[in-house]
Amino acid sequence: MEPGNYTQLSEFLLLGFSKQPELQPPMFGLFLSMYLVTVVGNLLIVLAIISDPHLHTPMYFFLSNLSFVDICFTSTTVPKMVVNIQSQSKVISYAGCIAQMYFLLLFSGLDIFLLTVMAYDRYVAICHPLHYTVIMNHQLCRLLVLACWIVGVLNSFLHTSMALRLSFCADLEIPHFFCELNQVVHHACSDIFLNDLVIYITAMALAVGPLAGILYSYSRIVSSIRAISSAQGKYKAFSTCASHLSVVSLFYCTLLGVYLSSAVTQNSHSTATASLMYTVVTPMLNPFIYSLRNKDIKNALKRLFGRAMRRGPVDPPQ
Repeated sequence: MEPGNYTQLSEFLLLGFSKQPELQPPMFGLFLSMYLVTVVGNLLIVLAIISDPHLHTPMYFFLSNLSFVDICFTSTTVPKMVVNIQSQSKVISYAGCIAQMYFLLLFSGLDIFLLTVMAYDRYVAICHPLHYTVIMNHQLCRLLVLACWIVGVLNSFLHTSMALRLSFCADLEIPHFFCELNQVVHHACSDIFLNDLVIYITAMALAVGPLAGILYSYSRIVSSIRAISSAQGKYKAFSTCASHLSVVSLFYCTLLGVYLSSAVTQNSHSTATASLMYTVVTPMLNPFIYSLRNKDIKNALKRLFGRAMRRGPVDPPQ
């Protein structure tokens, strides 16, 4: 870029979806409702898995971690967006923007890594059922989750530390409802070639790589299911991974929608709408996908509510 009015900004402006005041109240109610449903739904999944010994298995261990990450993921963006809508303010501080960008990268990466680990878990369960408990032992499960966190932290730290070296022009407006890495970087006044290069390389390694692992796992799963002679056996084997496959499809389809909307059109509102799908809608739908077709989760939730109802209100001390 040409030399200009470089400055270390104290704040950014998040333009969001609409500048029309009459749309702000319904948008506030919609996003607040979606956020509450997301938090409550995923929290119930976590509590049900923790409280029920029948669910202390690798599959549900990974699911509880995914639900926790989804709570954190949506909490990174929606509360700030709701506050801005309610206060009619679009301001986010420079430090707040960098922090939001860091945690968005962290939790979105964790979503991808955990979905990949869950695909491997389903591959071992269906393709190597006799060795499942030996392979997917507690130590390996904890190490896999720890590895997801380490890679996620390193990736988000790399991008945010590189964004900190950039200089920005005054009056920076981001046509988004959160501080998305690509949007922030491309509004800088300094050279961003290295940032773009790192973004491209890490996107290929941390998005395409896990996707390849998921596709390979499911290719082996499909081959194993086809080898099962009985229709009932095929259905039972497929039903154990149907929910995970639905979540993976939803997550990657929305990510693909974000990429295509930004590549095909220059309309920032289209890109923001597509981003809303994987940052808000996907975490909200995950608990429903895993609970509606899963008898174990349904029974665990019934037992959880049953224990809560039996305790009843606590009488105040005399």
